[in-house]
Amino acid sequence: MKNVYLYDTTLRDGTQSEEVSLSVLDKVAIAGKLDEFGVHYIEGGYPGSNPKDKEFFERARKMRWKNSVMCAFGMTRRVGKKVDEDANMKALVAAGTPVITVVGKSWDFHVIEALRTTLEDNLHAVKDTVVYLKKNADKVFFDAEHFFDGCALDRDYALATLEAAASAGAALASEAA
Repeated sequence: MKNVYLYDTTLRDGTQSEEVSLSVLDKVAIAGKLDEFGVHYIEGGYPGSNPKDKEFFERARKMRWKNSVMCAFGMTRRVGKKVDEDANMKALVAAGTPVITVVGKSWDFHVIEALRTTLEDNLHAVKDTVVYLKKNADKVFFDAEHFFDGCALDRDYALATLEAAASAGAALASEAA
């Protein structure tokens, strides 16, 4: 029998609306309930986005988790930046979570149009990011943004982003526990 692990994004994705704004205490209370429910991984948000999220991660480090592991969320290093000089990377590490999840472009269209870089540079950013974060967290999860769109149009490149992350040490689904 295979295990299913729950990864909740409520504290980040659930707040991406004009009508929703959670206080630090709201986020702490929601995270506590998710832990009670038995959610395996709780994505706390991006610790570098605002002072409220930074404070949430400071509080989360002091909480006793019964069932859950707290995850910080961010993106791969910025194009043209060294990974150890990227403020986003520093914020992810400073969160002190055992798991860090990074989103990276896996659709060639987004690499070229949104990031305005080459496909090869994006693969290097994925690898550099995972290697750097792996030194500072127990696990690094890679979120292949728009993977299925990318796979439909350039399967080889979409799969290359997964290979870049895996070869750099990102956790595989079978290693989630």
